[in-house]
Amino acid sequence: MPEIRLEHVTKRWGKFYAVDDLNMVIEDNSFVTLLGPSGCGKTTTLRMIAGLETPTSGRITIGDKVVFDSSLGINIPANKRKVGFLFQNYALWPNMTVYQNISFGLTNIKEPMPKIDFEAKNAARLAEILKNPAEVVRVLDECRDKNGKLDEKKAQIKLIDNFTISIYTAKRLLDYHLERGSDVSGEAASLEAKVAAAKKAQVLSEDFEVMSGGQPVMETRKLTKEEIDLTVRRVSRIVKIGMFMDRYPSELSGGQQQRVAIARTLAPEPSVLFMDEPLSNLDAKLRLEMRYELQRLHVETGSTFVYVTHDQMEAMTLATQICLINNGVLQQYDAPLAIYNGPANLFVADFVGNPSINFVEAKGAQKPDGSLELTVFNGRKAVFRAAKPLDMNAWFAERDSRAAARADENAKLAATKDYIEKSNKDEVFRYHVAKVEEDEFADEPVLTNEDFVLGIRPEFITIDSSAGLPAEIYGAMPTGMESTIKLRVDDFLLTGVVFGSTLFSIGDKSAIRFSGESIMLFDRQSGERIALGSLECE
Repeated sequence: MPEIRLEHVTKRWGKFYAVDDLNMVIEDNSFVTLLGPSGCGKTTTLRMIAGLETPTSGRITIGDKVVFDSSLGINIPANKRKVGFLFQNYALWPNMTVYQNISFGLTNIKEPMPKIDFEAKNAARLAEILKNPAEVVRVLDECRDKNGKLDEKKAQIKLIDNFTISIYTAKRLLDYHLERGSDVSGEAASLEAKVAAAKKAQVLSEDFEVMSGGQPVMETRKLTKEEIDLTVRRVSRIVKIGMFMDRYPSELSGGQQQRVAIARTLAPEPSVLFMDEPLSNLDAKLRLEMRYELQRLHVETGSTFVYVTHDQMEAMTLATQICLINNGVLQQYDAPLAIYNGPANLFVADFVGNPSINFVEAKGAQKPDGSLELTVFNGRKAVFRAAKPLDMNAWFAERDSRAAARADENAKLAATKDYIEKSNKDEVFRYHVAKVEEDEFADEPVLTNEDFVLGIRPEFITIDSSAGLPAEIYGAMPTGMESTIKLRVDDFLLTGVVFGSTLFSIGDKSAIRFSGESIMLFDRQSGERIALGSLECE
């Protein structure tokens, strides 16, 4: 499967930038999730890679083939990119059976393919099966009803799945009536003689491709009925819908329709499989089951998956890499746990995680020993110790240098004749600090290098009645395995997760502390993460 490379890809409508200067590499056989809030540009990104949307500028490469380049005028259409697309709406033909829906795209394929002696190939496979008639009889015996009568429909499916054959070969096997003890040794010998004669008349490969000069003979042709059937049966086995071939979409559940849509997408063997929120129409239980199916499908097919969702739980559980986008701009591109444990900025920290992260505003400065002495909540003292050596003056200098470089780059870009100013301006993420009484009209403060934001995941809040920061139980939601609780500290609210079946009563007094070295320290001016570390509060 190919690597996908996006270089300076931009898509805008007028002054609105749906995707702004996107650079990323989707590696071979990866499962990449494009994640972000509604309208952030993730579906537009997917459609540009697939060829359903034309970028304003940039370059897209799939494997070693450039499929779009604005400077060179290259724009290969979607049907030539050999990609599969699975939509939110399954778009199944209601007047076609499951088999017809899956095979529909295969019947239209006409391209250079190796010339194959199908008659010899089918004869060889049938002869191989007939050498062991006892195995066929065993399979057929599993297809008898309570009266001992052979269910031919079920038998066909069983033979197809057990011997990896087409429906046509399965029907020929049934015609031999091996369950009656028929002697087929003569038929097997006849079939082998036919194969030997074919190999004598021409050079055939192991797959019965006609060879010339050591290379397969190519011919522009359509797929045969045998090839189409083998493909349909192969993908139906992958998604486990072999028994539904004669049904219509209206006779299937939502999950089964989903599987049919996946099978139809897999049938032409696309180099990349694109999925645009394919599970959003399913109920919660079925959605969870289908996540496991997609994980298994990714491993079994070995394909590259690119998946769009706004559900961060889907992204965390499915992806090998998450591409998190906001306002058309790439925020972070990393493995799921790397994004969860080390978010690049306030937006990433807030978007990923359920329950959401707690934000606490802090003010202070670094001490000679490297720790930060902070004031949090209503004047309480706290000490943040970075997990790795931290020089705040050096960090601020590097931040200012990056900001200056971006400003210079934007100034140069603004001076070009093709520049169009972005109407959806990029701003530092407005995080939310939960309070007992929200102040919607608070004035924006003048920020300095002494202003920080602490990010505390709910699981890092430990309730300890013996010592710690005084707190009050403000709310509790037990779910059996764990309880999500709201804790009041001064006028602020924190969300914590307590594992186990402990019961909490609203109004109970307790104490909390912050455990581990994964508390996040963010710069309030830029929103960027400075460090991970531990936090002690008085």
